[in-house]
Amino acid sequence: MKVAMIGHKVVPSRRGGIESVLTNLCPIMAEMGVDVTCYNRSSDKVENEYVGTVVNNEYRGVKIKKAWTLSGKGVSAMIASFTAAISAAFGKYDIVLFHAEGPCAAMWIPKIFGKRCVATVHGLDWQREKWSGSFASKYIKFGEKVMVKCADEIIVLSESAKIYFKETYNRETVVIHNGINKPTIKQAEKITELYGLSKGEYICTVSRLTAEKGIHYLIDAYNNIKTDKKLVIAGDTSDTNEYVSFLKEKAGNNPNIIFTGFVSGDTLSEIFSNAYIVAIPSDVEGMSISLLESLAYGNAVLSSNIPENTLVTEDKAVLFEKSNVPDLTEKLQALCDDEKMVEKIKIGVADFILSKYNWNDVALATSNLYKKVSQN
Repeated sequence: MKVAMIGHKVVPSRRGGIESVLTNLCPIMAEMGVDVTCYNRSSDKVENEYVGTVVNNEYRGVKIKKAWTLSGKGVSAMIASFTAAISAAFGKYDIVLFHAEGPCAAMWIPKIFGKRCVATVHGLDWQREKWSGSFASKYIKFGEKVMVKCADEIIVLSESAKIYFKETYNRETVVIHNGINKPTIKQAEKITELYGLSKGEYICTVSRLTAEKGIHYLIDAYNNIKTDKKLVIAGDTSDTNEYVSFLKEKAGNNPNIIFTGFVSGDTLSEIFSNAYIVAIPSDVEGMSISLLESLAYGNAVLSSNIPENTLVTEDKAVLFEKSNVPDLTEKLQALCDDEKMVEKIKIGVADFILSKYNWNDVALATSNLYKKVSQN
């Protein structure tokens, strides 16, 4: 079975949730015998720990092709999805898989050439603040409608997304969650050298710096509490330079608020391994890879109470009301004041999340769905 993947920036990468998913999922599917091709945007390149891992246009058994595009906010994704869709339409693929709603605007192209098409919705992207009120939001919504009409199957990451498509379009979907690998716990070395961080001395959040991730709530709450613990914000812009500037203005000259920029590899592992707590203050999620990773590292997590987060955490995290800074402040202060409570929260969380979500199960469920679609 031959499958083409469309809609991401670049594989392998940790630049975003979709990229992280495909970097983990596709090699496992390749091991299962699925012939996978990922269409990377020509405007993006493999970076950081993944440099040198793509050999002869292949990454761990996954074929890599380029989808021609231009650089620019929104434009890059739109053009790449169409050029990739045209290439896939003429390729010998059994399934063309579109990731995210915006790229699905091009789904009709392989469809009219008789290809079976599947979509994976990683979140309702038109809800995201960075696209609010823009042409991009309308375009993403258009992509959603094309997807509902053209897709042979739609994969969603949560029950709330499944309910949305049923109530809005009377369209059935299939829930397949994201997965997580068992991480290696690392001592604080690089983060001590780079940022002056030591084990248990900082609160962290790991995220793309976009408004729907709620980092501004976290900075406001941190500024309102009394603690000697630092706040580490790990991540970079995603076509959101104005928002990043806004966050840095909120942080002011506070030396205890540290913006690391994009991190990956051992540095990211050290940040997760040595945090006092991890905060996930998002307003909108599909299924947060950062949340899964935080728990897999055995961290105490303080999370917003959106359904996409509570589905994952169950009773293994401290929750605050979405967008509610006073509630977040109260919970953050309580955790900073009570190390015994933090240690109690950590008990069993890694085993819980690793048994509940793993990439092998995700790959098996996904490949089985593809086989079903290809045989219809």
